[in-house]
Amino acid sequence: MLATMRKQLRSHPALIPLLFFISGGAAMSMMYLARLAIRNPDVSWDRKNNPEPWNKMAPTDQYKFYAVNLDYSKLKKQGPDF
Repeated sequence: MLATMRKQLRSHPALIPLLFFISGGAAMSMMYLARLAIRNPDVSWDRKNNPEPWNKMAPTDQYKFYAVNLDYSKLKKQGPDF
């Protein structure tokens, strides 16, 4: 399969940027999925020791990927402890 791809790239060099951007997009999407699986409080990998990880987050923890105008260090807790 790699030999066929190499042969096609040598005969059609215009495919090289296409392959580069497709592989880069696939790599970035896999990194984003890994980030969601690791850092998102909705995902629970250890149900015995931490069955509800969203209850143990501090109000200053930033778990969103991008916050426009929100400074997480100045937030106060608004709900009760469970």
